[in-house]
Amino acid sequence: MKNDNKVIHDLAIIGAGPAALAAAIYTAREEIETVLYEKALVGGLAATTDWVDNYPGYMNGIEGLRLADELRGQAERFGAKIEFGEVSKLARNDTVVSLTVDNHIEHARAVLIATGSNYKKLAVPGEDEFYARGVHYCATCDGAFYAGKRLIVVGGGNSGVQEAMFLTRFATHIDLLVRSDLRASEVLKRKLETMKDKITVHTNIIVEEVMGTDSTFTGVRTKAKATGTEKVMEADGMFVFIGLLPNTAFLAGSGIELDEVGLITSDDDLQTNIPGVFVAGDVRSHATMQIASAVGDGATAALKIREYLERQQS
Repeated sequence: MKNDNKVIHDLAIIGAGPAALAAAIYTAREEIETVLYEKALVGGLAATTDWVDNYPGYMNGIEGLRLADELRGQAERFGAKIEFGEVSKLARNDTVVSLTVDNHIEHARAVLIATGSNYKKLAVPGEDEFYARGVHYCATCDGAFYAGKRLIVVGGGNSGVQEAMFLTRFATHIDLLVRSDLRASEVLKRKLETMKDKITVHTNIIVEEVMGTDSTFTGVRTKAKATGTEKVMEADGMFVFIGLLPNTAFLAGSGIELDEVGLITSDDDLQTNIPGVFVAGDVRSHATMQIASAVGDGATAALKIREYLERQQS
């Protein structure tokens, strides 16, 4: 719609990952004019995942890029528009929300933030080269590919220990590499003690390099913090759990509330503390970081956004 020669979108979605695309499918199908702004890759982390084996409806699994393409095609079939551009600022002005997209201003009656999170990386040689070919960041997504194999898990916090335990369902043995001391809860530490036959804990160990030949991951080169001694540790795959980096830096100064790790907080309707601004997917506080739940978030947000827009018109 136009207001004083200013174009005001019904809904602007920041991001174009599974949560954003699912929301767009719902809103565009209900003739809510919807535009998505994506700064990088449509499909987000899902599109960079080699194979998705746990998304409902695909009993034999599906390539991450193909799943992203199908979500995109469905959203566009209903009329959603995807534009490439980086949102650097967000502010509510009277009854609309203003977005700075590549240095120009866009306006919308409602906004959905679905920018996701990125996995923290080790930032060592070989890590990017062997991503999805031996190096992984999601045990639920990729653990089953390593049935009967030996794995390395990097990370000594709650997530690292929990995911290492989960991976024992598949792997014959796991070497848990911890940069300093275990930071997991006492409950998890006690449980870890009962799994010494499956998990060997190595503390004060730094991963220096991810190793492999051609396209085959073979292991890592490590260094002991105390002595500087280097060692090559062989394995069939490696999972890294050293935290997430929420894509929320652009919200600085917006007034949107974040939790202690930088994820966006919301109410039961997935609305942030700013009226008309909603959140869905991996960037939402307490999200489960799964494609299926991100899609569910997107659908829920879409329905709540529709209700919000209807209230604004009444």
